[in-house]
Amino acid sequence: MFVDLQSVGEAFNPNFIGTPKTRKVMEVSLLDRAQNPIPLLEKIKQPSQTIHGFRYFHDHDPRVLLPCLLDLRCAKIILTRNPVESYISWKIARQTGQWKLQNINRRKENQKIAFDAKEFSEYLTQIQNFNLYLNARLQTTGQTAFQLNYEDLQNQDVINGTARFLGSTGEIEAVKAKLLPQNPVALSEKVENFPAMQAELAQIDRFNLARVPDFEPRRRPVISHYIATSRGSLLFMPVRSGPVETISQWLAALDDVDLSELLTAFDPPALKSWQQAHPGHRSFTVIRHPVAQAHYVFCTRILSTEPQQFSRIRNILGRFFHIKLPENANDHAYDLAAHRTAFMQFLRFLSANLTNQTNIRIDPNWASQSQIIRAMAYNAHPDMIIRENEMDVYLRALALQTGYSSSAKVAAEPSHTPFTLDEVYDDQIEALAQTAYATDYTTFGFGKFK
Repeated sequence: MFVDLQSVGEAFNPNFIGTPKTRKVMEVSLLDRAQNPIPLLEKIKQPSQTIHGFRYFHDHDPRVLLPCLLDLRCAKIILTRNPVESYISWKIARQTGQWKLQNINRRKENQKIAFDAKEFSEYLTQIQNFNLYLNARLQTTGQTAFQLNYEDLQNQDVINGTARFLGSTGEIEAVKAKLLPQNPVALSEKVENFPAMQAELAQIDRFNLARVPDFEPRRRPVISHYIATSRGSLLFMPVRSGPVETISQWLAALDDVDLSELLTAFDPPALKSWQQAHPGHRSFTVIRHPVAQAHYVFCTRILSTEPQQFSRIRNILGRFFHIKLPENANDHAYDLAAHRTAFMQFLRFLSANLTNQTNIRIDPNWASQSQIIRAMAYNAHPDMIIRENEMDVYLRALALQTGYSSSAKVAAEPSHTPFTLDEVYDDQIEALAQTAYATDYTTFGFGKFK
């Protein structure tokens, strides 16, 4: 169609190379490509009078995807199709063994296929995740792709525009389709359980209405804060504003050592070395109920007037969010009622802050715990996520699993405020916390604080 454009087909299909009948692409065999696909990719990229390209699907060789996405000279065309039609076409092709049609006389008749809701959900998830990955990579590298719909393949003007996007100097006067539609009938004639399919598809949240909005920044794990036992194989991955001090003391008591003898200040190589040196190691983190987390942050970071606390943010909260805070620890005007009012105002601030509606940073001390744990996955996943009110039982179990014959009792968390959460908690505070930390309530299944 275009003399200066040439496709080498599905060059990185795991089952064949180019087409099912092709033995080699650019003198590279299927076996050679399976061992290392990069030499073939480099041959496709070599400058010549002909611009070469290939078709890539979500289940093709993943080793070539990232190099292509990072190559700014590689033009990307994203072809999309109605996922239901694509799924049914795929099912029919699997049934008949006919993946393309060039001669109507060779069309294979097929029986109706059965729509499998679970199979379609998995199929749809794979495609959606692949598209999300593509878009993220293109966005972070400052690239754009040429978007094509399946129906656009019959549009002469769009095809000519695609060719110009690729750098071709040619044009076509009409689309000459070598491939014919294999099943040009309504979906109701292709699917034997069509009413059931309609019912299943109606339950799909097409507009993602059930999604909890997440405006928090993506984070990197703070590996330097991880704490490991010096004698055993336990690794604590703290969530800030959790019971870090209490668990550190428990780990030290477990090894019968001083706090200073626990291993910390990790970097990625040191963490990997520790993991390799401790086969059978167990890692864990502890999460707090969102109300308790917010109250802890409020008391230790916002109420405190110590030099190392958040004095600038404290001043902003007082000036612009009208949170009345005590001047110092001896301010007798700051009573229980004042504390409750100030804490409620802080929860309202968190609701705005965590949805990126303030000019104050989303600090990791009050960030969603689900976001912090998600960041941990860059280097290590916690084996166990323990709720604070259950940590005595589960920490003892972890100690036994890693070879300790007995374990120290987990100490009670010390009070950090002149007023406890129990003294101010009620349904109104719970409702404010659920608004601010909707993601954590949904992710971890938190109910009311008490």
